[in-house]
Amino acid sequence: MFVRCFKPNLRESVLFFHRFKSTLVIVEHDNQKLVPITLNTITAASKLGEVSCLVAGTKCTKVVEEVKKVNGVKKVLLADNDVFKGFLPEALTPLIIATQKQFNFTHILVGASSLGKSLIPRVAAKMDVAPISEIIGIKDKDTFVRTIYAGNAVLTLKSRDPVKLITVRGTAFEAAAMGGSASSENAPSVDVKNTLSEFISQQLSKSDRPELTSARVVISGGRGMKNGENFKLLYDLADKMNAAVGASRAAVDAGFVPNDMQIGQTGKIVAPDLYIAVGISGAIQHLAGMKDSKVIVAINKDPEAPIFQVADFGLVQDLFKAVPEMTALVSKK
Repeated sequence: MFVRCFKPNLRESVLFFHRFKSTLVIVEHDNQKLVPITLNTITAASKLGEVSCLVAGTKCTKVVEEVKKVNGVKKVLLADNDVFKGFLPEALTPLIIATQKQFNFTHILVGASSLGKSLIPRVAAKMDVAPISEIIGIKDKDTFVRTIYAGNAVLTLKSRDPVKLITVRGTAFEAAAMGGSASSENAPSVDVKNTLSEFISQQLSKSDRPELTSARVVISGGRGMKNGENFKLLYDLADKMNAAVGASRAAVDAGFVPNDMQIGQTGKIVAPDLYIAVGISGAIQHLAGMKDSKVIVAINKDPEAPIFQVADFGLVQDLFKAVPEMTALVSKK
């Protein structure tokens, strides 16, 4: 047998090495500051090699300066244009594709937020690759870990696509620390003509409590709260504990609270230091969004409620008696 050996020249070796290690993180922000899940996504991206970040928005130079200071980031690309107002996937997709063509990234990552879940499938379809959703682990450059069946099973998958488009579950990775000094440059110019969607306006709920996905303590209510007015019991306790307040899908569907408070497979994923589930039965849909919490406390008058199977501490008692007592005890400290 005759085997021909090929030895690449230095330039080809450098290009291959750069290609092998190039990763892009889509930065989520509000044009003023980062959304915390971006820091978790950067940590995940760092496991795949050199990290570049794309900041797309309107008058978002403050965000660029913040991203440049994140450890692990080597380069920040800025696309500042009114067409990106509202961060619509239809407008962002051409920019990401143009950026990919110029820099030839091997991986493109974004947090598994509303933005990531709407953006990555669209970009993947345009690039003709399979999106990889909500990873919780990285084995190597081609192999990733994610949950399936509402978190009841863990899947390890290997992708052979030339470009991996990935959403990252923020609760599975530590937030990247500050202290970096990345360079910055303009992203590739692209003529975006979005005739498919239009950003009209948005109304953001304001609260003095911590943001739900980044809070160290979360108190959630379920169908057992009976109505929206009774959620004041949880708000009073949350104020004493500097906690965020969430809800199960059943409570949201019943109209007790708005859907931005929903925790679960079709809501927000949280992993606080302390999670207190009040009047929540423990359906699989809800457990998928909170079972990675470090300490879980369940309050339910039904001793057979499934929530007790995942709880570290359980209190079998009427919530309308237990919660006010807890609030009174916390107030004494």
